[in-house]
Amino acid sequence: MASAAPAPLKDAVGGLERDGFIALLSKLIGESARLQNDPPTHRPQEDLVAQHVVDALRPVSTETGGGPLVVRKVSYAEGRSNVIVEYPGTVPGRVVSFVGMHMDVVPANPSEWDFDPFSLTFDSEDKDKLQGRGTTDCLGHVALVGQLMRRLGEVKPALKHSVIAVFIANEENSSVTGIGVDGLVKDGLLDKLKTGPLFWIDTADKQPCIGTGGMIPWHLKATGKLFHSGLAHKAINSMEMNMEALKEIQKRFYNDFPPHEKEKLYKFATPSTMKPTKWSYPGGGLNQIPGECTISGDIRLTPFYSTSHVVEKLKEYVEDINETLETALDTRGPVSKYVLPDENLRGRLEITFDGDVMNGVACNLESRGFKALCKATEEIVGHVEPYSITGSLPLIRELQDEGFDVQTAGYGLLKTYHAKNEYCLFSDMAQGFQVFVSIISQLEEEA
Repeated sequence: MASAAPAPLKDAVGGLERDGFIALLSKLIGESARLQNDPPTHRPQEDLVAQHVVDALRPVSTETGGGPLVVRKVSYAEGRSNVIVEYPGTVPGRVVSFVGMHMDVVPANPSEWDFDPFSLTFDSEDKDKLQGRGTTDCLGHVALVGQLMRRLGEVKPALKHSVIAVFIANEENSSVTGIGVDGLVKDGLLDKLKTGPLFWIDTADKQPCIGTGGMIPWHLKATGKLFHSGLAHKAINSMEMNMEALKEIQKRFYNDFPPHEKEKLYKFATPSTMKPTKWSYPGGGLNQIPGECTISGDIRLTPFYSTSHVVEKLKEYVEDINETLETALDTRGPVSKYVLPDENLRGRLEITFDGDVMNGVACNLESRGFKALCKATEEIVGHVEPYSITGSLPLIRELQDEGFDVQTAGYGLLKTYHAKNEYCLFSDMAQGFQVFVSIISQLEEEA
């Protein structure tokens, strides 16, 4: 008598089981006060989350003999673990991976929240709403993918593809490097993921995010001559010079880096932008014309331009303005000036950049991964509307440059990302679970 055909994967795995998901997420959010990443004030201990993940998967792991999951913790700094989990497939070289579920969070000030950010709570009128720091970014995704891997370990479906999950440390701050996914890539621990689509699970709103922006933090310092405000003709007003210089630099930037033709294809909400976000100066009285000041801001760059090229161009702009102060910048009023010939004194501009320059990414719209994600999203969510933003995600461009087929998605809420009163919806996470199962099923159906 012939044996019965195996049940389709989605039937065998089922949906996201609420009690198990909530139980794990509650443990993770309960650690979030010690996961805040803002050194030196807050140094996260991702190992706290890593251990909860390992404990949840241990019953269906090779460690206990209770299941096929191969679970490995990898640490490059004390208390700051990554976790790699593999459900082994039967065909070498076939793999699908879910990466980027990070175990650190941005800081939260409890006095500014309507509920405790460091414990999982429920809206009294809406049980679908799960509240706490990290529910959307990104502990909710840690619990979600953790439950996916646990369920595979329980059901033990026969898969050609290995399914690999990588939970990472240190996503929210780039002042420390080499201890998260960058360390794993450097050590070759993710090399086998290159043979299949890699889904970076750290965006929001249940739709494929197909493009992100690069980010260049900059500081424009103007040095003039401090003097009494009643004798303005004796001063070089650093504030006026800096404002006019920034205006000129922005004009040149937008001329050299205009909206790119590919931005429409990728549905970017905005083109590349350069804008000030912060002023600083040493201080002084209202009757003193400041001798120096600094304007700081950032550039958000669509991935069709090179961040290194932009940095070089900005340096060129500033050098040219310094050499042609008399004509390059407008003045403000009859005695406003940036050069004092009688004193052989010229104002001067200096532009510097922080070390955490990030490159944007444009996902491959022809890849297996993208097509599978779109089909799964339409099937489960009911519609598919890929989008791009000039918000920045660290690390994924580097993965793409290393040869990975990177696609991005997420099932939290963009409106609560890094925000006060962060929350996610269980129903959204449940759809994310079904999307993942659909992706695996599609890849399994390929010849």
